[in-house]
Amino acid sequence: MPHRPPSRALRAVTGVLTGAAVLSQVAHPLLRGERLRRTTIGSVGVFSAAAVADAARRGGARGAVRTLAVAGGLGLLAEAVGTRTGRPFGRYRYAGTLGPQVLDVPVVVPLAWTMVAHPAVQLGRRLARRLPPGRRRDGAVVAAAAWTLASWDLFLDPQMTAAGHWAFEVPHPHLPGLPGIPLSNYAGWLLTATAVCAGLHLLVLEEPGTGAGAAGPSQRVPAWLLGWTWLGSALGSAAFFGRPAAAAWGGAAMGLTVGPYLRDLRAGA
Repeated sequence: MPHRPPSRALRAVTGVLTGAAVLSQVAHPLLRGERLRRTTIGSVGVFSAAAVADAARRGGARGAVRTLAVAGGLGLLAEAVGTRTGRPFGRYRYAGTLGPQVLDVPVVVPLAWTMVAHPAVQLGRRLARRLPPGRRRDGAVVAAAAWTLASWDLFLDPQMTAAGHWAFEVPHPHLPGLPGIPLSNYAGWLLTATAVCAGLHLLVLEEPGTGAGAAGPSQRVPAWLLGWTWLGSALGSAAFFGRPAAAAWGGAAMGLTVGPYLRDLRAGA
């Protein structure tokens, strides 16, 4: 059957959710206490909804369901195992401040994996699109996507541990300027991100004309979500939250993939 383009309503909803995701995070430096906590939870929900809506725009309802099941499901599994065994992230515990929990993991956490994993895979597909189809291209897609997703944690963990949402039992050795977060956490993130992104790339296929090489709006949502996550997190960490080391580490690491992705889209290559 020929590909049916997404409806105007779905495109509009995706655009509204993307804008709301960005605006909700813009407000973070202005809030404190309970308002900040609620906005943090809400912004993850809206951000993940934008990612799932973009998946629906690309692959229909099946694409949206699979995106949430694969990214959210694997993220939940990794976190549930991690809180019980200390693997692969290191021993840590949630403080119970992030809302309802499943398997001792806040529901918002697997949504956080989903919200960045989906656009990260689109980034990987875009950057690897000139490689011949096969294992080499698939490997390049997953590597770029997993690095993007894992490097986001260089912003996330310093912010969340400082806010008291979770804590590590043995917070060392750690990166210079990022106390409280052991190196094992970042290794665990890279391992989990690789599994999540591989699952998305292999199991969540796209309709013809909507993928990484397509012109027009198909890359606007991932570009906005990743561009804001990268630049907004770096700016917020440096200028508003007093975490220049997180801004430097996260900005440099995430910029290795998001920077070329945005340049490629701007060039229209």
